[in-house]
Formats: sequence, structure tokens, C-alpha cells
Amino acid sequence: MIVQVICTVCFLAVNTFYVRSSFDFLKADDMGEINQTLVSEFLLLGLSGYPKIEIIYFALILVMYLVILIGNGVLIIASILDSRLHMPMYFFLGNLSFLDICYTSSSVPSTLVSLISKKRNISFSGCTVQMFFGFAMGSTECLLLGMMAFDRYMAICNPLRYPIILSKVAYVLMASVSWLSGGINSVVQTLLAMRLPFCGNNIINHFTCEILAVLKLACADISLNIITMVISNMAFLVLPLMVIVFSYMFILYTILQMNSVTGRRKAFSTCSAHLTVVIIFYGTILFLYAKPKSQDLTGEEKLQASDKLISLFYGVVTPMLNPIIYSLRNKDVKAAVKYLLNKKPIH
Repeated sequence: MIVQVICTVCFLAVNTFYVRSSFDFLKADDMGEINQTLVSEFLLLGLSGYPKIEIIYFALILVMYLVILIGNGVLIIASILDSRLHMPMYFFLGNLSFLDICYTSSSVPSTLVSLISKKRNISFSGCTVQMFFGFAMGSTECLLLGMMAFDRYMAICNPLRYPIILSKVAYVLMASVSWLSGGINSVVQTLLAMRLPFCGNNIINHFTCEILAVLKLACADISLNIITMVISNMAFLVLPLMVIVFSYMFILYTILQMNSVTGRRKAFSTCSAHLTVVIIFYGTILFLYAKPKSQDLTGEEKLQASDKLISLFYGVVTPMLNPIIYSLRNKDVKAAVKYLLNKKPIH
């Protein structure tokens, strides 16, 4: 029953958002017929309405970006060098860390430049690259989180079959499929978006070229884009979430059947870090895209300051928290990182 409620809410949230957005897109189509001057670049507003605090956000984002690079970089190196982390769970964690570095590196540097130099324009090709990486990394992360949940399910609920089912070949293939699927999905969505004509309004009220914000500027029929994005969200957002929910239901049932308190505590500790990351990841997405839009002004895409901060949280804070969460809540990772940082060079 709980699973049905969660899946239904997620399904309705995604579809309500896109159905509502389709009306906004149709308005852009009507406006495009008035002015057919094609745009060659876009203007990213970001926090232009708050010039006094831009320097503060520049410093905050810069610090968080450095933490992302260092924290995720240390996790990747630790998962490679420490033999104790040569397991499926930590292999997926290394992939997740590399993904966070790629995702933030595709957008944060340009955001920092715009905040400090007031240069807010981005070329058509630059916007395309941002959209591709944003969508590819988001799709891949959803699949990786689902794979990690399945890994925890097999380790706790089927420990005897775990080494056989999740062999090295199997988990490397699972990660490869996640990356390949996310890349293909992003190629399709990006090509469908950038084939559209953009005329008249070229202002994106966002930090980056987020695909939904860009589509609202198109002066053509975007019905195909809406359909493919709904399908994409069902495949890359809802299905992995269902895998996660089902996996943790079985995990919880198995843990409650354990007689040993120590065994229960150990099982919970191996899942807590991943579950925390999942809650932050999906919670931010659902809050950002599924909350009511009653504050929007008709005819103007006025993104509220709170929405921009939530977007910043999703794009920068979440990748920064991932290595911190795993380092604090996983004993193996904590020990490996401490060993790596304290390791003395051999003279």
C-alpha cells in the first residue's frame, strides 16, 4: 500500500508538472509567429535581481565546488586503492562521485564567471552542452541509485547468492548500462530541444541552461518534447524509485527478522548512507518540480528566489553532501579515507 501511494504521488507529480507546462509552451508558440528573428545566444538571469548578494553566492558556490572536487576525488581514489572497497557497493559509489564531478563541472564554472563578471550570455552551442550534461548526469544518477539499492537488497536478503549474482562482470556491466542509457536519453532530449527555432525572447531565468526553461522559449510546437520527457521521467525517475522502495521494503523485513541486535545494527549502517542520499536527491527534485506554481505571474516566467535557491541546492549542495554522508555514515569508507589521508610517502 505504501509503495502504491509513493509511486502514484510521483507519477501524478511528474505528469501534472508537464501537463501544466504544456500550456505555457503553447503560449511561446503563439509569440514566435510575431517575431521570427532567430536567437544565436541565450541570457542567463541567475541572481541578477539581487546584485548585492551575488558576491556572497560566488564565495559560497566556489567553496562548495572545491569541496565537491576534493571530497568526491578522495572517494574515487580510496575506492580504487583500498582493497577493502573493491566491492559492488563502493564501485557504484565511485561512479556516483565521478558523476557528481562531471555534473558540477559542466555548469558551476560558468555560473561562477557570470556571478563575478556579470557576463550572463551563453552561446547556442554552450547551452546545448550544458543541457546534455545536465540531463545525462541526472538520468545516470537515478539509475545508479537504483542499482545501489538492488546491491544492498542482494547483500542483506540473499547473502549466499550475492557474490554470484553481483560478480565483477555483472556490476561493471550494470554501471556501464547506467551511463550508456543516461547518455542516450540525454542525446535524444537535447537534439529534440535544439532542433526547435528560438525567436524573440532569449532570457532564461535560471543559473544554467536547464532544459525545461529553454523549451519555454521555443516558438514552435513542442508536443513531441513533452511526450518524450514524460516517457523519460517514467523510465529514469519513477522506475528507479520503485526499485529503491521495493528493495528497502524487503531489506526492512529481513532486518526485523534478525535475532542478533548487532546484525541489525550492522545491516542498518550499511544502508543508512545510501538511503540518506536517495531522500535528499528525490526530495529535492519532487519539491522543485511538483510544488504548486500559484506564485507565477501570467505571461512572465518569474522564478522566485526560493526556487533558485532550491535549484542551487540540487545542483551544488547535493553533490557536495554525497561524499560527506558516505564518509560519516559508512565505517569502511571512513577507514579507507583516513588511511589514504594519513598515508605517509615512502622515501
